[in-house]
Amino acid sequence: MSSRVVTFLKAQLSAFLGGLFDFGVYSACYKLLHISAPFSNAISGSLGAVVNFLINRYWSFGSTQNSVGSQLWKFVIVVSGSILLKSTGIHFLVDVYRFNFLFSKLLVELLVSLGFNYTLQRFWVFKANKQ
Repeated sequence: MSSRVVTFLKAQLSAFLGGLFDFGVYSACYKLLHISAPFSNAISGSLGAVVNFLINRYWSFGSTQNSVGSQLWKFVIVVSGSILLKSTGIHFLVDVYRFNFLFSKLLVELLVSLGFNYTLQRFWVFKANKQ
């Protein structure tokens, strides 16, 4: 298997693990704490991002040659954009179109994670320095 495929699969597993954590927090915020779906997503996305950053830095992309600081500010920008895209999508699906809150989260997560997060993390945040 090529290293690109292995990297992609590792990043997807990392996203899945971060996503499980995210879904748990999202569900608890929405159902138990009665926080709105978009705000629950912002909370869960922020906490899930910490899990995802650590796994990606040390395992998925093995990108420890760059300083944490140089990667972290880029990661924060990507996560902020991701949370904005996801919260907006969830708002429309849950609050406007009245879709199920979990179905909406899953659909928006898949679209943003594959189309936005992976691309920016792979080619910008965790890009290896050319030596």
